[in-house]
This record gives sequence, C-alpha cells and structure tokens, in this order.
Amino acid sequence: MRHIVAGRLDVSGARWGLHGADAVLKLRTIVANGIFTDYWHHHLAEEHQRVDHARGQHEYDLAA
Repeated sequence: MRHIVAGRLDVSGARWGLHGADAVLKLRTIVANGIFTDYWHHHLAEEHQRVDHARGQHEYDLAA
C-alpha cells in the first residue's frame, strides 16, 4: 500500500484536497489489485442507474 500512496502523492509541487486524494488512492488500489475491469463494469452500471432515475426514464413507454 505504501508504494500506491507514495507513487502519486509525493509529486513535487502537487496540491491535493482530501476528496481528490481519496479518489486517486482508491483507483490506484483497484488497479494494483487487478480488479479494474470488474470495478469499471460496476461503476458504469451504477452511473447508468443514477442517470436513468434522475431523468425519470423509467416512467415513460415508447410510442412508435
């Protein structure tokens, strides 16, 4: 885990907020564990669900 943190956050002159640093560390951990593909499919499904519900798409039927 140490190499994941140091590899990204020890960049000279870099400024990190808590939210951005947390996101980068989570993503680098996912990649280091070799589960990026599974994570990405899950992420896309969650985003699709979020967008569809936000627009109310589930309430309409096709009229053709």
